[in-house]
Amino acid sequence: MRILLPHTDNFPVCAMTQINPETTRRIRTILRLPVDILALGTGAKSFIGNAAIGSVLLNRLGLHVVRLILADRIMWLRRAMLAPLVGAADRRAFQRDGFILKGDFLPAEAFAALEAEVRALRAPGRECHQGDTITHRILLDGEALARLPATAALLRDRRYRRLLGYVAGRLRVPGQWVQTIRTGVLPGQPDPQRNLHADTFQPTMKAWLFLDDVDTRNGPFTYVPGSHRLTLKRMAWEWRRSIAASTLADRYSAKGSFRAQEDELAALGLPPPKAFAVRRNTLVVADTRGLHRRGEATDRPASRLEIWSMARTNPFNPLPGLPFRFLDRIELAAYRGWLALLDRRAQKRGSQPMWRAVPPGGDGAVGDEAGD
Repeated sequence: MRILLPHTDNFPVCAMTQINPETTRRIRTILRLPVDILALGTGAKSFIGNAAIGSVLLNRLGLHVVRLILADRIMWLRRAMLAPLVGAADRRAFQRDGFILKGDFLPAEAFAALEAEVRALRAPGRECHQGDTITHRILLDGEALARLPATAALLRDRRYRRLLGYVAGRLRVPGQWVQTIRTGVLPGQPDPQRNLHADTFQPTMKAWLFLDDVDTRNGPFTYVPGSHRLTLKRMAWEWRRSIAASTLADRYSAKGSFRAQEDELAALGLPPPKAFAVRRNTLVVADTRGLHRRGEATDRPASRLEIWSMARTNPFNPLPGLPFRFLDRIELAAYRGWLALLDRRAQKRGSQPMWRAVPPGGDGAVGDEAGD
């Protein structure tokens, strides 16, 4: 920064001074503070990306726990509004365990048609490289579904829509993808998704309709039953984690996705993790605020194929939304805008975005040898 000084016998006409990086960082933090405070009313979760969320003082005073409780009670209200849409047995199972498990979900003929068209699909996608694992996704938008009649029928299926909507606390169908997880195909450390974790502080929904048999060979989805419930022990654990989160070496926890160790479960009053070793055509719908992970795969390489869905809405909106398709189009446009932003940022850095674009038939495509 150039500072002009009046000419005197004791001063040169101008002098140069340099603001050190720490001062620059503090100035930026102060300037961003109004935005960071407003973000407390959204699903923002990063303890290192938001000065208010990461404040040690505010979290000692209970900021993180207050957000947990508010998000939990608001989602309880939204799910209560949607409760008549699902059966009592499914509601009880979800409230007890945090997930709904439905074997042989589709009639055999419908599932066979869906599987055949998905395995034959060639379409542009996105993939994420984490450790030794590639996660490949193809968005099921209107263009893709026009070529996939059996898959489109699944997304119109009333049971499917209602189960996902109930857990998500929303009337509209959440985003849907064809997902292939390929394990042991990259050099590097183990996949960080194999560590027990909660996705975020708020109740969320993820769903899997498995198109492959899943067991220890290809890494089953694993969940700690009952860990979605906000008990006093869980709140105390979250409070302790929130105080230290902004200084943790574990970047995933620092960004708001707390990791947990199995030896912590007993102190939280929780049972051991349950691995979903299931047959193809099984639907699992789970609240991923509960502790979960991607199971270890004994085969190298290994893969599994599924229809995957996720919903993470504003945690402080008490209404389940409106079932209008134009809102889906707006949401889809926002998602594509987010991907484009990631692409531009990565291009400026000269690196790859977290979710990199891949062409039809790319390395992670559903129909290639590793994906069968």
